[in-house]
Amino acid sequence: MPETWWRGAVIYQVYLRSFADGNGDGVGDLAGLRSRLPYLAELGADAIWLNPWYPSPMADGGYDVADYRDIEPAFGTLAEAEAFIGEAHALGIRVIIDVVPNHSSDHSEWFRQALAAGPGSPERARFWFRRGEGDGPPNDWRSIFGGPAWTQVPDGEWYLHLFAPEQPDFNWTHPDVHAEFLDVLRFWFERGVDGFRIDSAAVLVKDPDAAPDGLHPYTDRDGVHDIYRDWRRLADAYPGRMLVGEVWLPDQERLARYLRPDEMHTVFNFPFLGAPWDAAALRAVIDDTFATLAPVGAPATWVLSNHDVIRTVTRYGRADTSFDHADRRLGAPTDPALGLRRARAAALLSLALPGSVYIYQGEELGLPEVEDLPDEVRQDPIWRRSGHTDRGRDGCRVPLPWSGVEPPFGFGTGEPWLPQPAGWKDLTVEAQQADPSSMLALYRAALRIRANELGDGTMRWLPMGDDVLAFVRDSGLTCVVNLGAEPVPVTGEVLLASGPLQGGLLPPNTAVWLR
Repeated sequence: MPETWWRGAVIYQVYLRSFADGNGDGVGDLAGLRSRLPYLAELGADAIWLNPWYPSPMADGGYDVADYRDIEPAFGTLAEAEAFIGEAHALGIRVIIDVVPNHSSDHSEWFRQALAAGPGSPERARFWFRRGEGDGPPNDWRSIFGGPAWTQVPDGEWYLHLFAPEQPDFNWTHPDVHAEFLDVLRFWFERGVDGFRIDSAAVLVKDPDAAPDGLHPYTDRDGVHDIYRDWRRLADAYPGRMLVGEVWLPDQERLARYLRPDEMHTVFNFPFLGAPWDAAALRAVIDDTFATLAPVGAPATWVLSNHDVIRTVTRYGRADTSFDHADRRLGAPTDPALGLRRARAAALLSLALPGSVYIYQGEELGLPEVEDLPDEVRQDPIWRRSGHTDRGRDGCRVPLPWSGVEPPFGFGTGEPWLPQPAGWKDLTVEAQQADPSSMLALYRAALRIRANELGDGTMRWLPMGDDVLAFVRDSGLTCVVNLGAEPVPVTGEVLLASGPLQGGLLPPNTAVWLR
């Protein structure tokens, strides 16, 4: 692949705990992942993005990092990680890992030192320790996971955590924090990692004491860009490496600033992920994406799902098909058959658009959200922090089904850390490999065609009515998606369709690739 491989890559997201269990303890691990690398190569993945694999107490699924230069023992060892990187590269698959720069774990060495050192110490200056206001916290900031964003320690001071209390926020005005993360990036680049996905990338810089200055007190403050310029200089010293940011911002001009030529290479396209199944809404998002990225020369990314959102098959079967973190609508009525038809069509849409595409594990199997997990097995801190009113993200993190007709469906030999539905026996990799009409077969066929004809480049819209998205790519491949209620006529050689065509008609909620 060229040095700009990330501009048109198919990147498969591995949530390691739930991908494959190699040692039988019910938790996915590096041994399991390594054993399934041939599956990802056959699927057609150009790269793997791994959620955090670092040592962690797992208060937030590994996003509470205790040590950025080692591997969580439940997942394996540093030597296994290095072997995995080499094996992936041998199969032509690049490796992107998560880095979590906003916060650490309360078990990290730095935070333990800060607690022991006491108020006013240099060790505490690496975090946001403050005196309270009266009997309460320093200010009224709320945690993104619910509840106050401050926790008091025994000596009376309070520390800031925009997420769970077990995730104390770093103070990015401190030079130690800058130096630490540059060294962490260097550590993994030296081990062959091809890129970093930057968690919560817009919230690093904050000022709890600042008077109102027109900027949000901790989101998208101007100083954050100096951090990513430093990171880009380091990444550029390692040819072919990339940075992708998790940046949720409603202002697209502000978003584009993260993609200037001396900052990140790409960011996740959350407006596309959250868009409803509606032709006008999707076209507007696609047009806005290209308009936002053109001035900075950055490529688009397309993503339908990830480890934080409702699975596509479930969401697209609802009356309201949009996604919003503030209202997951878990338990809302859904039509599974309709959701699957739309998810198949959406797959062909996203895979045909110019740019790179992210596939969350299990999307290629058409897995639904598991909405009926028993309360006692839920592990997402959102469930606890919301006072058990928000069921959280566990439903999209249930371990994958590989084979067999009953749990654990080839995930491993032990009981999976979250229970799998019995109905997944029809959705295993084994079952779908034998079915040419399966979701897995559709993804494999699409990725084979994409490797030769799609990826980075340009597109041109074709006029086919208000309820139809139709465009032609540089190679001449045409994608047509019918989001309306009536069939529409299509002409040309059918390369791939998300569902059966009716003569020369494309049914509702169906997509086709034509030449």
